[in-house]
Amino acid sequence: MLAAILFDLDGTLANTDPLHFQTWQEVLRAYDMDIDRAFYDANISGRLNPVIVRDLLPQLSQVEGEQLASRKEAQFREVALGLSPLAGLLDLLRWISDRKLKQAVVTNAPRENVNFVLEVLKLTNTFDTVVFSEEVAAGKPDPAPYQFALKQLGISAEAAIAFEDSPSGIKSAVAAGIHTIGIASTHNPNHLADAGAAMVIPDFTAKELWQLLDSGMAVDLTVSSDQ
Repeated sequence: MLAAILFDLDGTLANTDPLHFQTWQEVLRAYDMDIDRAFYDANISGRLNPVIVRDLLPQLSQVEGEQLASRKEAQFREVALGLSPLAGLLDLLRWISDRKLKQAVVTNAPRENVNFVLEVLKLTNTFDTVVFSEEVAAGKPDPAPYQFALKQLGISAEAAIAFEDSPSGIKSAVAAGIHTIGIASTHNPNHLADAGAAMVIPDFTAKELWQLLDSGMAVDLTVSSDQ
């Protein structure tokens, strides 16, 4: 029986990705890197900042890399004050609340960004727990963040659904045994399906999502996560 809904943050609760792309473009220009959307999707989206900086700018020291990432995130927060929830999200959150299900955010995003985005979206007190990658042994695509979330909520993987917008996030949730739905706000829907998403939808207004929820979750949630 369904007991909890788990959400990624960026690209799932809100369409933050265009703003992250814009700020990474601006920051990397200082290093003579002019990135396009395809490069961003392949090398940056959904990944941890330390990994991104290490891969793209290996010449930087750890301290320099941390400073760059901090500048980038500060720039992101400056342009993200107008964020709004992804279409249909508030309806889904009400549906969850009405059924007294547990809910969590599981994210690779830095803690300061997470707190900022939840505040902007007016969702600060909505979730039972928020799992940060820094709290676990490894970030997405490793299953550790979702495994930690399940432990925090006291539920099994079979009793949860996860929503993710990136291949790395989908791989993380699927590897943790969770029935995972892809949100195609950021990446090609085919890439999300290839990563293991049981269903891919544009946002939370999708009819097929509500048909699944309104079915009483009679569907066997373990089927897709075991494939």
